[in-house]
Amino acid sequence: MITVLIVDDQPLQRLGFKMLLDATEETTVLGEAENGADAVRKAEQLHPDVVLMDIRMPGMDGIEATRRITAAGDRTRVLILTTFAVDEYVYEGLRAGASGFLLKDARPDELLAGIRAVASGDAVVAPRLTRQLMEAYTAHRPPGDRPAEIPADPRLATLTDREREVLAAIGQGWTNTEIADHFTLTESTVKKHVGRVLSKIGARDRVQAVIIGYDTGLVQPQSGTV
Repeated sequence: MITVLIVDDQPLQRLGFKMLLDATEETTVLGEAENGADAVRKAEQLHPDVVLMDIRMPGMDGIEATRRITAAGDRTRVLILTTFAVDEYVYEGLRAGASGFLLKDARPDELLAGIRAVASGDAVVAPRLTRQLMEAYTAHRPPGDRPAEIPADPRLATLTDREREVLAAIGQGWTNTEIADHFTLTESTVKKHVGRVLSKIGARDRVQAVIIGYDTGLVQPQSGTV
């Protein structure tokens, strides 16, 4: 049974999600919150497996709430729900520690699949959508926002050359199959590399690895190459 906390400032939106999840045997709703501060309190009290988090709410928004919930170090994971396809708010939510995002108008089966994926430790954002997300975010950055020279990041220091290549490929939105084909590796070997990369850089999932790749300068926006 996957336990869920629903966070949204719209009562009808919360009701719709609750009705869907209550009708599914594999999920149970532990509670609801109408703003970020309430979400942080209830996540601490209830320890849900997954928080369905709206981004734009009065008072504390979903980004700050996500940051505080994930910083607590609990097993709770955050799945962002938004009415906007891809924008800088979603990117910031992922940087804050969310494990992925879905649109609020996603089909019921997509939402349930996303909850299952996040609860099991996977990321919800598909590789191709990850690339779209990053390109959309970098398009909003003002010129000169990224320095020409980025100091060496200690998170990358322990990676082997191959692991750095794999992290760069993940940042470009490549699937494990594409990485395997490009470097002439088996998919099982790629999975092992990905697992080691996540462990070494302290990323909880593939999405967080992409964020770190961009923040450290290992991955360059829209470069298209590894």
